[in-house]
Amino acid sequence: MIRETTWLFGKRLACLGILAVCVAQSVAPQTKQVRSNITRATLKNGLRVVIIRNPLAPVVTVEENYIAGGDETPTGFPGMAHAQEHMAFRGCDGISGDQISAMYAQLGGFGNADTEQNITQYFTTVPAADLEIALRIDAACMRKIDDAEEEWAQEKGAIEQEVARDLSNPTYKFLTRLNADMFSGTPYAHDALGTKESFDATTGAMLKTFAADWYAPNNALLVVVGDVDPQTTLDQIGKFYGPIPRRPLPARPRVRLDPVKSETFALDSNLPYLLALVAYRLPGTESPDYAAARVLADVLASQRAELYALVPQGKALAAEFGLAETYPLASVGYALAALPAGGDGSSIVAEVKHILADYATKGVPAELVDAAKRSEVAGAEFQRNSIPGLAAAWSEALAANGRNSPDDDVAAIKAVKIADVNRIAKQYLMEQNSVVGILKPVPAGGPVSSKGFGGDEKLTSAPTKPVQLPAWAEGKLASLEAPKEALSAADTKLPNGLRLIVKTVMASPTVTVLGNVRHDPNLEAPPGKEGEADVLEELFSYGTKSLDRLAFQKALDDIAANESAGYNFSVRVLKNDFSRGVELLADNELNPALPADAFEIVKHQTADFVKGNLESPGYRASRALTEALLPNGDPSRREVTPNTVEAITLDDLRQYHAKTIRPDLTTIVVIGDVSAEEGRTVIQKWFGSWKASGTPPETTLAPVPANQVSAANVPDPSELQDNVTLAEQLELNRYSQDYYALDLGNHVLGGGFYATRLYHDLRQVTGYVYNVDVHFDATRSRARYSVTYASDPKNSSKARALIVRDLSDMQTTEVTPGELQQAKALLLRQIRLRESSEDAVAGGLLARAQMDLPLDEPSRAARRYLDLTAAQVQAAFRKWLRPDGFVEVTRGPASK
Repeated sequence: MIRETTWLFGKRLACLGILAVCVAQSVAPQTKQVRSNITRATLKNGLRVVIIRNPLAPVVTVEENYIAGGDETPTGFPGMAHAQEHMAFRGCDGISGDQISAMYAQLGGFGNADTEQNITQYFTTVPAADLEIALRIDAACMRKIDDAEEEWAQEKGAIEQEVARDLSNPTYKFLTRLNADMFSGTPYAHDALGTKESFDATTGAMLKTFAADWYAPNNALLVVVGDVDPQTTLDQIGKFYGPIPRRPLPARPRVRLDPVKSETFALDSNLPYLLALVAYRLPGTESPDYAAARVLADVLASQRAELYALVPQGKALAAEFGLAETYPLASVGYALAALPAGGDGSSIVAEVKHILADYATKGVPAELVDAAKRSEVAGAEFQRNSIPGLAAAWSEALAANGRNSPDDDVAAIKAVKIADVNRIAKQYLMEQNSVVGILKPVPAGGPVSSKGFGGDEKLTSAPTKPVQLPAWAEGKLASLEAPKEALSAADTKLPNGLRLIVKTVMASPTVTVLGNVRHDPNLEAPPGKEGEADVLEELFSYGTKSLDRLAFQKALDDIAANESAGYNFSVRVLKNDFSRGVELLADNELNPALPADAFEIVKHQTADFVKGNLESPGYRASRALTEALLPNGDPSRREVTPNTVEAITLDDLRQYHAKTIRPDLTTIVVIGDVSAEEGRTVIQKWFGSWKASGTPPETTLAPVPANQVSAANVPDPSELQDNVTLAEQLELNRYSQDYYALDLGNHVLGGGFYATRLYHDLRQVTGYVYNVDVHFDATRSRARYSVTYASDPKNSSKARALIVRDLSDMQTTEVTPGELQQAKALLLRQIRLRESSEDAVAGGLLARAQMDLPLDEPSRAARRYLDLTAAQVQAAFRKWLRPDGFVEVTRGPASK
């Protein structure tokens, strides 16, 4: 029910004649192991390297892991590792921050970093042909991060905005308090985020010291995954990283765990429901019991277990169990139950504790242990279906958890016995080992109209200076060409009108099925019955006409399938169980049980959720935006209320299912280890008898006129920042010829980190924001343009003024040749990078099919982008955008 929905010139000459020999002698791997598609090496300087060839797509992910994170930060400076992560993007050895940003943008913009408790990770996914550039950038930052004081002064503002953002998140506030209680007196007590006070006291010199201490090759693991030649890649790594000297590492802090400080506390929340969380300290990743702890968590999370049973019993809107934190010496398991906004947190906590204590004393069901183990083993196969995901899995296993490979975790899972799980449950699911948190919703006040931001800022546009790239990157990135056609997919239509697309990918012995039924509840729900789609979506989990809820879930567990039904439906299954998985999916989608007793429970749960949601700050802000953008009477202004939900009958729901779940509105994409013929045969077998009757319902909204200008403030007592949305309706749709010019111009404004205008102005230069996102969303009949950001209230109007200035400049002045080149490179490379996982490929095919776009639309779009001129971009922005026509909705602290 929950909807939430990072040279010595003199010696150079002597080595020129025998350059290859010099390089080989200085950087040759100390050790090298090759096993099937996995190549391992350790350079003489201690850098560990893992190269995994995965030809899923012509892309590669480079993930650098430094074995240092929140644990290694100096006392009183819990965010030092996090700050250093940020500063790596602001300049490294011989490369300025502007150059790094420009190169990453032209490589496709798929780069980021992450700081955890014991590792810091830098990862980027680029076209395989551009691997050398990514390696050169990363090696430069291993040699030296500039950590210039003036750059830190600017980045500090942005990182403090990140802190403010997270401290406004109620679940993050819970985790902060939880860690303090679970791990008092240890580095685990403070996560890697940091605090404003510590960042204010941090200097560039301190950051230089931190990097010199920990960013050493002998303290790093480099993982490269993708469509690459392992030996060529290893030679490049030796060339760029080998000369970096190893360094002595400081002593690492010792972690000594004291008993848990068990307590219960409550926190205010801006969520539309009450959350009750019961957390327990469990074995850490270094423990031989960690695998059993993972299995235990999976058992407790099962929809066949007693915790989840609270939902069909009507006692909770949602219930789950998971691992919130995983550290070497301990992890944290949590049980969660969501209640309506006015629910009794103490009562549900008592029930959750009773359920877990019962498992601890009586043991867990053996069949759920077996199911959990099958699911974990199958999950390891699905990791191979994503190049970035596989890089992350190897990085986490080796760098964070000290394994030899992810296979170690699979082997450990397979070796778990039910006695191990029961022993862990009995040892750790104890009252004195728990911390309880209750997140209580605080309703928002109503939106308050305002004049908008105004302010006295006098901002003029500074000329955009071109960024001169290093010679080794400039030539490679200067050439623009449309990506080659991807492997074709079989595209057919079944006799019942269902469209089927099958794409064969041999990355792993798995098959993924994604489906979508085109619909719009605002057009399909009868008056006074708003909410029918919400109730129906929840009821799909209650089984089918032939298998009740528990029997259906057991059937999925028996084949380790991950399934969901509804208007978006899917199943992920091992190759050998493809047909059985589709059989279960079809049965659930076409023949849901819709039991009367479950219907009444779900209907009341939905009404309770809606009641709390209507009072929540998030909904109030969203509603204010909708009402300001759309005219009176527009279907998208229809509102689900408790009364409309309670008015729904079971017969209404059955009719709604028959009317809206139709084969002639449905597209299915099958991807994986399956031929086109096999895919069609299986889908025809289980979905072929599905018939539709009558005229299909209308699912396309009518066009709307441009909106009027307005502004509203929605108070949110839990927020430390203003969360601002600037939006306007554009009078065009996805099929407009100007769509591509607007999209290209949007990539001049955003999408490439500091290299794009808005990030440069609002984050790199001023530090007003942590993120600024530009969205251009176009559908069959409508389009919306929006800019969203979060900022200290004192800087909100300044940030908005910069946004309006930059948008106005797009209309009055042609973008520079450098910006146009960069935006085209960003878009063209992104087309290929979006094929780096099976899910992404399937999702793209499905979205294009449901929009009636050609399946090869990305390749067609690439040719359009290549041909666009700066004048065409300017003309499109001048024609469609209104910098003075935004609706402004601000959700933030109550006092303005």
